[in-house]
Amino acid sequence: MQKEIIMEFIKDLSIVIGLWVLFYKIAAWHLEHRGKRNIELAEETLSLFYEAKDVIMWIRYPGSFVNEIDSIKQETSESEAEFNARKKASIVFVRYNQNKELFNKIHSIRYRFMAQIGKEKAKPFNDLNQIIKEIILAARQLESLWSEGSFTDEEKRKKHRKKINEAQDVFWDTFSDDDPINPKLDKVIEDIEKICKEIIMAKGTLYGFLNLPIGRRK
Repeated sequence: MQKEIIMEFIKDLSIVIGLWVLFYKIAAWHLEHRGKRNIELAEETLSLFYEAKDVIMWIRYPGSFVNEIDSIKQETSESEAEFNARKKASIVFVRYNQNKELFNKIHSIRYRFMAQIGKEKAKPFNDLNQIIKEIILAARQLESLWSEGSFTDEEKRKKHRKKINEAQDVFWDTFSDDDPINPKLDKVIEDIEKICKEIIMAKGTLYGFLNLPIGRRK
């Protein structure tokens, strides 16, 4: 009788252990699958941000090819000065539109990033978007500022020149230490690198485990 009880207990225990192993394997698979998805998202996001940095540097590059703005036509209501100013400022819009698909991808992936990684980690997306807005706003301002004529009032002329200089510093890359855009762009890349690389190298995922030094694989 006692032997039967012990055998029944062992049988029940083996079932419990079997179920526990099964649940453990399912949980481990789920964790690894989720980790893999997050890694893929982090790698894609980081790649897009690197590409965006290069594109923004190109958008602000202080030089242009004649054919870049050939499609800009003078409107009947525009003066020659207004047309030339708009044509000159349009280089930003031409280059932005050539790379619009990239920025659309970043905008789209932002929602996946918020859902999988967390809303609190999405700040670099907002910061990148703000940089683009600043550049576009500067181009819009210069469309008007560049077309304005001479000033008889010296004080007004100085204020006008100051506005032009401030907008041009954003519009064109100044290649100087006090450039208003490049430090912001570097900070965005630094922030997104930190977030994404923590995910890519995360301990507890297969990728992170395989990329740890052998002595640390515990």
